[in-house]
Amino acid sequence: MVVGELAEQTDLLVIGGGPGGYVAAFRAADLGLQTTLVDESPLLGGICLRAGCIPSKALLHVAHLIDSAAAAKDFGVNFAPPQVDLDRLRAWKQSVVDKLCGGISTLAKKRDVRVIQGRARFEDSRSARVDGETVVRLKFKNAIIATGSRPKRLPEAMLPADCCMDSTGALELSDVPKSLLVIGGGSIGLELGQVYAALGAQVTVVEALDRVLMGCDDDLARVLVARLKKQFAAIYTAAAVETARRVGSQIEVAFTKDGQRQTLKFDRVLVSVGRQPNSDQLGLENTKVVVNSPGFIEVDATRRTSDKRIYAIGDVAGNPMLAHKASREGIVAAEAIAGQPSVFDARAIPAVVYTSPEVAWCGLTEGEAQQRGIEIKVGKFMWGASGRALAMGRPEGLTKIIADAKTNRALGVGIVGEHAGDLIAEAVLAIEMGAEAEDLAATIHPHPSTSETIMEAAESVLGSAIHMLRK
Repeated sequence: MVVGELAEQTDLLVIGGGPGGYVAAFRAADLGLQTTLVDESPLLGGICLRAGCIPSKALLHVAHLIDSAAAAKDFGVNFAPPQVDLDRLRAWKQSVVDKLCGGISTLAKKRDVRVIQGRARFEDSRSARVDGETVVRLKFKNAIIATGSRPKRLPEAMLPADCCMDSTGALELSDVPKSLLVIGGGSIGLELGQVYAALGAQVTVVEALDRVLMGCDDDLARVLVARLKKQFAAIYTAAAVETARRVGSQIEVAFTKDGQRQTLKFDRVLVSVGRQPNSDQLGLENTKVVVNSPGFIEVDATRRTSDKRIYAIGDVAGNPMLAHKASREGIVAAEAIAGQPSVFDARAIPAVVYTSPEVAWCGLTEGEAQQRGIEIKVGKFMWGASGRALAMGRPEGLTKIIADAKTNRALGVGIVGEHAGDLIAEAVLAIEMGAEAEDLAATIHPHPSTSETIMEAAESVLGSAIHMLRK
């Protein structure tokens, strides 16, 4: 209930408490700026922490445990079929979220960052109104928009809202359906599909494009798809969903594949067709901020918008929509506002799909290099020749390095295999430091380890691979 309206002053207003917003607020506070952080949720951390990155990884960890236990029979170790207690699983997942959210709130208090729960809307380029338990009018010197994104929805005529759930609904894990349709073959859809498959659901994926995981190179995606085909009931690519309707307790979905119309029934339907920026309903029309046609706020290298007092970071400021990219942008924006010479100039932003096996890549993909006409060398190392991968019983994997054909400078790296998301950090550093294939090949890696595959791929670029026959 609105009980009054207060007018206050702040050096910096940050709208959004996710991995971009709270990081920006904390960095600004460390630099001596009086900072106010506004978020609609009582828990800081954003969708990533509350209903995205963290809870999904908690569930994926459980899915991987179930998968590993089933695979142990190949090593002569047999486990009984798992007994899944959904109430305890949901409680454990939530405990992880609550612990991290609580830690962020504690850090905000320690830094004297004022946190207001409510919805912020710009009145002009110097002030904003926050609607919460009270209405607060804030006058600011600078502001950072970090409002993130939300799941895209298909047209109501195609897929009525009461026939489907989005990623947030899927993470609530209200039950495990016998059959689940995942519309969309991107990272979120495949990750959640693997979770539900491990818990016992028959999972079917329908993707409109020619293959799943279009962001990475096809040779990386193929390794994951080979495993998913064993775990999922079916994967349909180049397939267009047309209609859906409730039929009793199930949902009947019609889609076209290769010119043939198919109709299947499922207990649940998960829509995972991307995300859209939360740039609407912010009152940006009252400022000089420019929003482009996809809904992203246009920014410069410091993350400043067309309005000199307002900055934007994270999903709302453009692709890629990744938490770690938002955090880095938050630091850049805070430092720029504080007068430091800081710009967002990342050469490589890692992307990771946390399935099993994981898929990770950074920098230039092989496909992008071909499209741009860049002359490259590609070095590959198959994990079937990795002692550590074989010892883990996970030989399916590939590490590839894309290097400049003339200088051997590392331009991009792709990895598919166990813990690829951890391995990719070395590649990001190499690209940021301008390393060449020789640098990676000459760096002594621990043996046996899957990190050796980076060294081996670099040797392949140079034509000096020890554990591969030269063509």
